[in-house]
Amino acid sequence: MTLLWIALLPLLGVLVPVLAGRRSRLTCSLATAIAPAVALGLTLGLVPALGANEPMRFFAEWLPELGLALAFRLDGLSLLFNLLILGIGLLILLYAHFYLSKEEPVGRFYAFLMLFMASMVGISLSNNLLLLWLFWELTSLSSFLLIGFWSHRNDARKGARMALTVTGAGGLALLAGLLLLGNIVGSFDMDTVLASGALIVEDSRYPVMLTLVLLGAFTKSAQFPFQFWLPNAMAAPTPVSAYLHSATMVKAGIFLMARLHPALADSALWHLIVPLVGTITLLYGAWFAFFKTDLKAILAYSTISHLGLITVLLGIGSPMAVLAALFHIINHAAFKAALFMTAGIIDHEAGTRELKQLGALRKTMPVTALLLTLAAAAMAGVPLLNGFLSKEMFFTETLESPLLGGLSWLLPVLATVGGILSVAYSVRLVVAVCHRPAREASPKTPHEPPYLMRLPVEVLVAVCLLVGIFPAFMATGLLELATQAVLQAPLDFHLAIWHGFNLPLLMSAIAFVVGAALYWRHSDLRRFTDSFAPVDAPRLFERALVSLGQRCEQLLALWDGQSLQRYMGWLLLATLIAGVMGLTQIETLTGSRGNQPVDGIVLFGAVMLIFGGLATAITHRYRLTSLLMLSVVGLFVALTFARFSAPDLALTQLSVEVVTMILLMLALFFLPQKTPPESSGKRNLRDVFLAGGVGLVVASLNYAVMTRETLSISQFFMENSIPGGGGHNVVNVILVDFRGFDTLGEITVLALAGLAIFKLLNRLRLFIPHSDSEGRVWSPDRYPAILTSISLALLPLALLVSAFIFLRGHNEPGGGFIAGLITAVALILLYMARGVEWAQSRLDFPFQPVAVVGVAVATLTGLGSWLFGHPFLTSAFGYFSLPVVGKFELATALLFDLGVYLAVVGATLMILANLGKVTTAHRPVVDAPKDEPHAPAPNKETL
Repeated sequence: MTLLWIALLPLLGVLVPVLAGRRSRLTCSLATAIAPAVALGLTLGLVPALGANEPMRFFAEWLPELGLALAFRLDGLSLLFNLLILGIGLLILLYAHFYLSKEEPVGRFYAFLMLFMASMVGISLSNNLLLLWLFWELTSLSSFLLIGFWSHRNDARKGARMALTVTGAGGLALLAGLLLLGNIVGSFDMDTVLASGALIVEDSRYPVMLTLVLLGAFTKSAQFPFQFWLPNAMAAPTPVSAYLHSATMVKAGIFLMARLHPALADSALWHLIVPLVGTITLLYGAWFAFFKTDLKAILAYSTISHLGLITVLLGIGSPMAVLAALFHIINHAAFKAALFMTAGIIDHEAGTRELKQLGALRKTMPVTALLLTLAAAAMAGVPLLNGFLSKEMFFTETLESPLLGGLSWLLPVLATVGGILSVAYSVRLVVAVCHRPAREASPKTPHEPPYLMRLPVEVLVAVCLLVGIFPAFMATGLLELATQAVLQAPLDFHLAIWHGFNLPLLMSAIAFVVGAALYWRHSDLRRFTDSFAPVDAPRLFERALVSLGQRCEQLLALWDGQSLQRYMGWLLLATLIAGVMGLTQIETLTGSRGNQPVDGIVLFGAVMLIFGGLATAITHRYRLTSLLMLSVVGLFVALTFARFSAPDLALTQLSVEVVTMILLMLALFFLPQKTPPESSGKRNLRDVFLAGGVGLVVASLNYAVMTRETLSISQFFMENSIPGGGGHNVVNVILVDFRGFDTLGEITVLALAGLAIFKLLNRLRLFIPHSDSEGRVWSPDRYPAILTSISLALLPLALLVSAFIFLRGHNEPGGGFIAGLITAVALILLYMARGVEWAQSRLDFPFQPVAVVGVAVATLTGLGSWLFGHPFLTSAFGYFSLPVVGKFELATALLFDLGVYLAVVGATLMILANLGKVTTAHRPVVDAPKDEPHAPAPNKETL
């Protein structure tokens, strides 16, 4: 359970700043830090046990039919990433407390940041491919919210949209790849996948699957050619940039490649694609970092370069290359988070990030300048700092790599070029900010920040120093666990500062010397790069999106005739063709069961159904007449159900028919009573043949099915209705027990539809005419006496019948749905008879909570079964005796039915009652009876 809490605590922590956002900033910041701090403590508490045993696991069923499980795994790799995510995340929270201005909605920012942290923790702990993908997409969504936090800025909105588009598209590719991977292995369980490397690589689908998985990893980690989104993400607040570039988001793709390394890396395709992409990314990012003038832009492109370095090492794939990759993940997270937070401090205190407005900060901000110098030196790979060790290991592995065959010398040469550029942009960063005088005045006079704002940077720079000076003491244990998790075997290694004079040391020396010379000739190289036309990635991206939208509109215009009749025609034609093809494949239309007998009542009902359907279509231009003909169809459908022993369906159909007719009458009242002919004779002839053909084919299919023996599940329901659900009414038992989840979904949709219609109709006012289309004036009698008298007498009787239908539903025809419709019809009759204002003054409660409470009651009934260890919505029943009443049955399904009843009543009245008052009266109105104290005034809303 500890693993579950480590994963859940950051997710639960999302709610903390939302609730504490209205408190003081200090209270909100401290409260937000509690959840990740506890999660970090729990993680550290598991380290001793992890070092001695197998990986720790947590497993709980979620959706076993899909292969999705709530499965978590803590091994050395997930431990490493968890410590980075939670540890640096806590430092970012402290830093953000001082960085954000007092006007910023700090609660919302912390909530987004905690969601981002939770999604990254979920990725690192997931032991199920589908669960990993769910958290993967959550990082894209949460990073979108963080990058676009300053939504008033155009660059923030565009950067957030670009990041979401690129990483979201990569996420879709990753989903396809993981589905293929799970299909190859036969399971989405991570343990099974990692143990099936040989099976995966030998499968014919491996190239496609690997390409899709790498697309997901490359887009998330900003590898070439998807690197363009990361620099534009620097529009986010600096705490976000520091977190995103160091321990999260971009490291998710690196983590994925490391996690799936045992399963995917043993192939020539991996050793070709991954190092090639990583090398291009390494050089691309380093080159452009050398020429940027914005502090965060320099750091963003350097992040791209270092991510390429890690990708190259994972692509080489040897044990020591994997060790070097994991070591550089730690080192890069430390110095890059420190550099970004230092850049934020400079921006915060000097008011700018432009190099031309910064300079000589060693005088005005000496401590900050020292921290910047040390972190940049770690990034450049200066000895006695952590970056030096992993850079030396990188050079060593490029020298020993057998990749590229006869061109294997090319990889260490390109690695050295990357090291040269790394030194060059690091030296430029330090000299321009700390030593060289500023060419322009900064907006504010630079000064040191509050100590606690600088403290996270000091902690991270101290880590860079300690790891660089004492590598064996500071990093060996964690690296052993992480490397063993990736390689699936222990690795014997020793970290040391000095390895003697060797070729990697010479490569480092060349990098320092040539890098310094490259900085000296920076202006010449700048003029060379300025001779090329600049590439504006955001503008190209926007143009691509606009072009894509235009192409979609063109295709839509080509295929979309904007005619509902045409759509229906094509749909019916496809149905006709499919039906004809199916009928031609059977030998005879009549099956072995033969025909059922036909008596006069059945024949009369069939004739009336045909008559009602034809009359509805023929009189469709006369809306009221067509509506009456449609009601004939509904009535005879209900009688058909009753005739063939389906009383529940008959009652439901009859109730629904009444509600539907009222709804249609209310809606059609605002439409013309008679519409002009719109179809030509040719179109009518086409429609007749199409409708007739579809009718004949569907009737033939029904006849073929009904005359054949078919397997039915009805026998199971009849046999298990009493022992399984405790009810003799099989239909009701199916609805509230066997298929209760379907019913819960249906009433939820009904309640949501009612709420949506209520919001659409609320305060809507439509003009109602004082006469019909032929000039007949509407009756001035707003409240007919007969209807008023009948409604008052009928209401208690209808409510009594409704209660009777509800209580008997489990054993006799009835139930919550039918009872709810009867109650709704009775109340609507009252509204129609006395008007909305009169009714609402006496029914002084809103219907929205009724529907919501109904769904809640049904849901809680299902959740109650969990308390007793049974599946969701499992019902229980028992028999009891009372002295007067005698023996009777009680079932928990009654509570579920009560929820259905309330949802139906609330949703139906929300729709009908509000539709009845969207009118602005413009007709003669007689005075209300004097004995009616609550009669509405003239020209008010009426039903």
